[in-house]
Amino acid sequence: MPSDARILIVDDHVDTLYALESALAPLGYRLTRATNGDAALKEVLRGQVGLLLLDVRMPQVSGLDVVRYLQRLEQTQHIPVILITGFGPDAELTSAAYGLGVADLLMKPVDPWALRTKVRYLYDAHQRSQALEREVRALRARLDQPVPPPAGGIPPPAGSIPPSARALAHPDANLPRPEANLPSQREGPGARKAPDPPRKQHEERTKRV
Repeated sequence: MPSDARILIVDDHVDTLYALESALAPLGYRLTRATNGDAALKEVLRGQVGLLLLDVRMPQVSGLDVVRYLQRLEQTQHIPVILITGFGPDAELTSAAYGLGVADLLMKPVDPWALRTKVRYLYDAHQRSQALEREVRALRARLDQPVPPPAGGIPPPAGSIPPSARALAHPDANLPRPEANLPSQREGPGARKAPDPPRKQHEERTKRV
């Protein structure tokens, strides 16, 4: 099931927004739009944005400016960003974009199948990462909680080890020792002498004959 996090599409051309929304509609994710960099930043800071699809060339605040601002904030710096440009390959732009940690850079016109594939992978990976981070925080919170006292209400002395922990630390402590049931090897006045082996008994009978 798609997450509640939204995919934010940012472009200053309305026809491009419609085209991108139509390409992503089959994925079933929540889509929202912005027509300039300032509006995009406000949407991201409201929260619940799982991926940003961002045009590079926009008036006043460009796509790269938006990415630079998001990288300064801990709560937004891990949101995956796909930049879109309509000015063809540009080595300087490519270097700047990937240097800022952009996930991908696409050229207009965008192929719908390629766009859906990249968006689904990046969005789902980000959601899994967020879910794992929440589980880690919850586990740390549980570990930081004080241990309740035993049923008697008397807390164990400091430094004491619970019996279960001692059993785990020494798993053979309660195992029966087989040597405890063996007869003593020392011969005393009341010790019972072990019978002679069969060969020695035969030799003794031969001598008597």
